Amino acid sequence: METPVSPPEQNHTTDEARGPRLREIPVRLMIPNLITVLAICAGLTGIRLAFEGRFELAVAMVLLAAFLDGIDGRIARLLKATSKFGVQMDSLADIINFGVAPVLVSYAFLLDGAKSFGWIAALLYAIAAGLRLARFNVMEDRGIKAPWQSEFFVGVPAPMGALLVLLPVYLGFLGVEQTKFFVYASVLYTLLIGFLLVSRLPVWSGKSGRIRRDLMLPIMLVAVLYVGLLMSYTWEILAVTAIAYLCVLPFSARAWKKRYGTITIEDERTHV
Repeated sequence: METPVSPPEQNHTTDEARGPRLREIPVRLMIPNLITVLAICAGLTGIRLAFEGRFELAVAMVLLAAFLDGIDGRIARLLKATSKFGVQMDSLADIINFGVAPVLVSYAFLLDGAKSFGWIAALLYAIAAGLRLARFNVMEDRGIKAPWQSEFFVGVPAPMGALLVLLPVYLGFLGVEQTKFFVYASVLYTLLIGFLLVSRLPVWSGKSGRIRRDLMLPIMLVAVLYVGLLMSYTWEILAVTAIAYLCVLPFSARAWKKRYGTITIEDERTHV
C-alpha cells in the first residue's frame, strides 16, 4: 500500500519539478548559456540584415553566431559548468545558426532568383542540418562507439555545412554575376551540401591528431597568417577555405577505408 504524500512534502516535490530558482544557479553556469543566447541573437540578426539587403553584414553575423556557438561548449567544460539545460540550449542554437540562418541569407541573396526551386533547396538544407544534428546527439549519447568515431565524423559536420552553403554568396561578393545559370547551379550546390550533411561519408574530425613539438611553432605561424589574410581578404579566403574543404572530402573517405576497411556488424549498430 502506497504511503500518501503529506501536503508539505507534495508542495516541495512540485516546486523542485519546476526547476531551480534563479538565485540558486551559480554565475559560472550562466556564462556558457549567455554565450549561446548571444549566438542565437547573432544568427537571427543575420537573417534580418539579409532581408534588409545588407548582405555582407548579414554573413558576418552568421559567421559570428557560428563562432560563438562553437566556443560555448568549450567554455562550459573549462568552467566545469556543463548542464543538461545547456546541452539542450546548444542544440537549439545549432539548428538556428548552422541550419536556418546561413541558408536564409543565401536565399535572400541568391536562391530567390530560382523562385520555388530556391525555396525548396533552402528548406531541404535546413531539414538536413536538423537531421544531422539529431544524429550527432544520438551518437554522442550512445555508450558503445566504434574505434573510428574518435577520428571521423559521419557526414559533414553542421558548422562546416554552414560555411560551405554560403560559398555562392562569397562568390557573389567577389563579383561573380548572378546569371540564371549561376543561380540554378547554386540551387543544386545547396542540395549537395544538404546531402553531405546527412550522408554516411567519413569526414576527418581532427580530434585525435597529434602534432610534433618541432611543428608547433610553424603551425601557429600558419594559423596567424590565415587569420591575418581572413581579416584582409575575407571573402576570398572563405571561398578558398570552402573549396579546399570540399576537395579534401574524397581523401578523408579514402583514409577511412584504408585504416578501417569495411564496417563490421558491431560497428554498423553505432553508425546511425
